[in-house]
Amino acid sequence: METTILKSTITCPECGHKKEEEMPTTACQFFYECDNCNQVLKPNDGDCCVFCSYGTVACPPIQEDSKCCQ
Repeated sequence: METTILKSTITCPECGHKKEEEMPTTACQFFYECDNCNQVLKPNDGDCCVFCSYGTVACPPIQEDSKCCQ
């Protein structure tokens, strides 16, 4: 059994700012505000959360091959 990774680095598509964040394990995160430019990120079409769209690691439910919060 693989270990679920709980941290992901989000890259803002507006300004390129990167920040490592801890991902929630019980819910998907639909919004994320960039610390640098204050842009509010939303998931891309077809993605369940901002970590799946802009992170280096997919959210825990996707990693665990579970149904996500769509």
